[in-house]
Amino acid sequence: MNSNQAGHATPQQSSAFGSMSIFIAGLMILLGLIFPQNAAFGADITPPAIREMEPVVASTGAAPNRNIYVTFNEAMDPSTIVGANFTVMQGVTPVAGAVTYVGTTAIFNPTADLAPNLPYAATITTGVKDLAGNPLPSNFVWAFTTGSTNAVGPEPIVLGLTGKYAILAKTKVTTTGSTNITGDVGLNPAVESDLEGFGQTRDASNEWSTSTYVTGRLYTPDMAVPTPAAIVLAHDDMLRAFTDAAGRVPPDSTGLAGGGLNGQILAPGIYKWTSGLSITGGITLSGGPNDVWVFQIGTNLTVASGAVVTLSGGAQAKNVFWQVSGDVALGTTSQFKGTILCQTLIAVNTGAKLSGRALAQTAVTLVSNVVTADMTRPAVTSAVNANGATGVPVNPAPGIFFT
Repeated sequence: MNSNQAGHATPQQSSAFGSMSIFIAGLMILLGLIFPQNAAFGADITPPAIREMEPVVASTGAAPNRNIYVTFNEAMDPSTIVGANFTVMQGVTPVAGAVTYVGTTAIFNPTADLAPNLPYAATITTGVKDLAGNPLPSNFVWAFTTGSTNAVGPEPIVLGLTGKYAILAKTKVTTTGSTNITGDVGLNPAVESDLEGFGQTRDASNEWSTSTYVTGRLYTPDMAVPTPAAIVLAHDDMLRAFTDAAGRVPPDSTGLAGGGLNGQILAPGIYKWTSGLSITGGITLSGGPNDVWVFQIGTNLTVASGAVVTLSGGAQAKNVFWQVSGDVALGTTSQFKGTILCQTLIAVNTGAKLSGRALAQTAVTLVSNVVTADMTRPAVTSAVNANGATGVPVNPAPGIFFT
């Protein structure tokens, strides 16, 4: 080869290379039109959605001294969860407050208590983005009205995406006999074969299963996208909630009744036992609909057969949290209320009823039980601008969200 020609294309080669470059460029443009934002190459282009909020849409009687919570359906970019993108208004007056982000939940903490018996509107703007940079499709605005009574007890434990589950565990969930569960059932990192006794059937999408024992869906990480990522987020929120509950201070009571409850009427607050707790008879949790109880138990929680936890005065199971560092055993035909955040096994024995959630870091075993998760925080499927609120700037078109 002539040294002067080495490394240089002939005119025919240059023409071919040029045609190929034009072809590739055209193909890339075409792909960009058909698959915007590189969707053809697996990039995440799905916008985030809001799954639930507290206070709920159009609710009345919200406690003036409580924070405002919004849970997303995926992990968000924390740098976008800021005051400019999460605002609260009373009429045309902005409410001062600080915004934080925990797991999948944004929290607005007002600088001062909200005024009683007044309408408020909260807004999440399109400035919030998920980890892939996808923004919320449109501003989400919802209204609520405060009540006249402040809540008693600590702020509720932030459950995040765990809140949709009646049962969530890491290693196994088993049921024997005729169990009735209202709410979803999930496992992570264990797989669907570790859901035993449910006789479940996969949906055509392969994203979840159904069971005659469950009014809801069953999820495991070996199902189709987006379930694997979603169940991991719920699992992480469960661990985070356990740590949150265990770290709440200061306790209002330590070592009550030597760890053996029977007949007590308990006001809202934080109750701590450094060792185990047994409930041998009936106890009553007496308080209002926004009041919160957190029970911190150093080892095991044992509920005797036939024992009943009663709620009075409007108290709600969704506001009761049992953080247990050992095992939980609910005795036969017992009736229990609240969310159980357990570091090991939750055993729900024959005929026991749980109004709340069983969230275990090992397994959950069921025997002909009724488990009903409090579903008063509904998943968001659509947003109506401020739900009739007046004097609040809202975007002209309502946003539509799917979870």
